[in-house]
Amino acid sequence: MHVVVTGALVENGAVLLVHRRPTKRAYPDVWDLPGGQVEAGESELQALAREMHEELGVHIVAESASRLGVLHAGSGEDVLHVGVWQIGDWVGSPTNRAPEEHDDIAWVGISELGGLPLVHGVLAAMVHSLPEFECVRRHSDVTDSNQHDRGTKTDCRACAGTDSSSR
Repeated sequence: MHVVVTGALVENGAVLLVHRRPTKRAYPDVWDLPGGQVEAGESELQALAREMHEELGVHIVAESASRLGVLHAGSGEDVLHVGVWQIGDWVGSPTNRAPEEHDDIAWVGISELGGLPLVHGVLAAMVHSLPEFECVRRHSDVTDSNQHDRGTKTDCRACAGTDSSSR
């Protein structure tokens, strides 16, 4: 069994995704959350911190990370266990520090997730479930122009316009 962790960095209504190179053996030419293999002796959270630094150059605030769920794929010796984590806070500006693995990184809006080729189809649903996107969903569900969500804009990072430069 392969144990992998991925992390969702969310800011201003968008999640950071990495595009896997078309030459990758596993899951080529698709978008994914950044992350990688859990090494022997590491916890998922330790691996997540290491992978976010290796791939993006950011230092996560471990206390801000929470597990969203687990994905399972494959069978037999190729079974894959993917821990999906939300990262609430980090230090640094994400850049592609693993160009041999990813040919692009991008902040992708919640409304764009469904149109992208993703490693795991349920990934979009997991990201949609993030608290940061709660007000985005509520705003998009409002059909009567006289209705509004009071206080919502300051209740979540997606609507509050949190700026990563303040990290």
